[in-house]
Amino acid sequence: MQCRAVLAGVLVLGALLVVAGCGGGGDKESEGSKSPCRAEATTKTTGFPAGFPMPGELTVTSAHQDGPTRVIDGYWASGLDEAYKEYKDQITEAKYDVLFDEKEDHDAEISYKGDGRTGQIALRDDCSEDDTTRVHITSRPE
Repeated sequence: MQCRAVLAGVLVLGALLVVAGCGGGGDKESEGSKSPCRAEATTKTTGFPAGFPMPGELTVTSAHQDGPTRVIDGYWASGLDEAYKEYKDQITEAKYDVLFDEKEDHDAEISYKGDGRTGQIALRDDCSEDDTTRVHITSRPE
């Protein structure tokens, strides 16, 4: 009898997981929705090495430590294509190694190594403001 109760519970739980996984409606309007990126610049220090490029088009809106990783978020005052090209150039000019980079229609990544740190610059064109690219940068010890 106890075996039947356990089996019934497992079947009900399985059915709930299937229903939850299939639900959600897939509303196209909510997928890829844009949100504001432009906010006031933070006064916190980034904790990034002094030689790490922080171009004038970049506004850092938040900076924090997540374990050994330093994280900054902000926005670049231009479209994705320009932000990607200029930031990649700045990384190279700062004598950092580009470990990997990729540019797609709506996002781009630049993985880097330098100053005893590794990390990634992630760029997204999901800002509600025109000519604005979301920026998320990580920096951690090698």
